Parts: sequence; C-alpha cells; structure tokens
Amino acid sequence: MRMFGPEPLFRDRRDAGRALAARLERYRGSDTLVLGLPRGGVVVAAEVARRLGAELDVVVARKLGAPISPEVAIGAVTASGERVLNEELIRELDVSEAYLRGVTALEEREARRREAWLRGNRPPPRIAGRSVIAVDDGLATGATLRAALRSVRKQSPARLVVAVPVGSRQACEALRAEADEVVCLYAPASFSAVGSYYLRFEQTSDDEVRRLLQEAGPPELAAPAKHRN
Repeated sequence: MRMFGPEPLFRDRRDAGRALAARLERYRGSDTLVLGLPRGGVVVAAEVARRLGAELDVVVARKLGAPISPEVAIGAVTASGERVLNEELIRELDVSEAYLRGVTALEEREARRREAWLRGNRPPPRIAGRSVIAVDDGLATGATLRAALRSVRKQSPARLVVAVPVGSRQACEALRAEADEVVCLYAPASFSAVGSYYLRFEQTSDDEVRRLLQEAGPPELAAPAKHRN
C-alpha cells in the first residue's frame, strides 16, 4: 500500500509508450516522424514509433539554469537556437542580460553536441510536410518541450502533435498554443513529480538513447507504414 503520492499509472516508459501509441493510431500509415526528447522521452517515443511503423529521431532542448542554482529553470534552448524564457522568474531573480546570453550560448552548444552524438551517422530527419509527433515521458513545466516545438515548427511540418503520458494541466494547456494537437493521457488536478506516475522510473543513459535510435534504423530501413482501410 502506497502511503504518499499518486498511484502509478504506468509500469515503465515502454508501457507508457504503448498506451500513447493506442491513442495515436490515426497517424499510422501516414508520413509520420516521432521525435523523442532525451533522455526518458526517447524510450517512450521508441515504443510509439515502433507501434505506428513511423520514423524515430531525437530533438534536444537544454534547460537554462538560474544563477542561484542550475537546477532552477529560467528557460530552455534547442540545438537550433530556439529559446523559451520564463520572463516572470527572470525578473524575480534579477537575472542579467549578460548572464542570459552566456548560459544560452553554453547550453545551445551542448544541445548541438548531444544531438549530433545521439544521432550518430544518421542524417537529420526531413520535417517539412510531415506529421511530426513530439514525445516526452511527462510534463511538469513544459519549458524544454515548448522550445523543441518552436524549433520543429520553423521547419514547416504539415501537423505538429505533442504526445505525453502524463502532465500538469497548466503545462498541457499552454502547449496548445504551440502545437496543432496535444495528446496527454492523464492531467491530474494536483500534479506530482513525473516519476511518481511510474512504477519504475530508472534514469535513462545517453548510451541507451543512442542504442534505441540505432535500433530504429535509417528511414529507408524502417518498417513500412500500414495503411488503414
């Protein structure tokens, strides 16, 4: 019997991916690309892509830590330089423009490095004109996912979808302004830490993320999409 916190909704990230895929069946048989946010989001995304017969790739967004503590997020930036800022928190903490420029440049470089390393010798995926599903393992504030969505949107997808197993109601609602569709299986009225909704929520390594991407194979070797009648 659990004494504290919510009951787990999923056994693990793969279980969450299976549940998400069941809600995304309409994207089977279309030119769909599934993008996972490292690290844990890629594990969920890999299961979604496998079940939809879709291409799998990665989009990296890095948190911008506050001067007082790197763990306090004042925003996020992607490998392509798309940035999202928490303006209210920046004002509250009196963060200087010089600090913002510095931390943004640092994290953007790290995002580019990680994205290239995780992808290996795979070319970046084609996004223009496709249905793109951005997947994470959960949403607390949604800052990193918001930055990722803006980066993807600039590349002209036909449809941009957010898919998460669980998230705060505030974050899921905020992302409706960034995506054409938000699929959030559970949005509890009182949101706890993302990991509390999983029975097993082990840390995912970069090596595992890279392995999942390699196992998915290049686009031309991916499983052919099945058209629905």
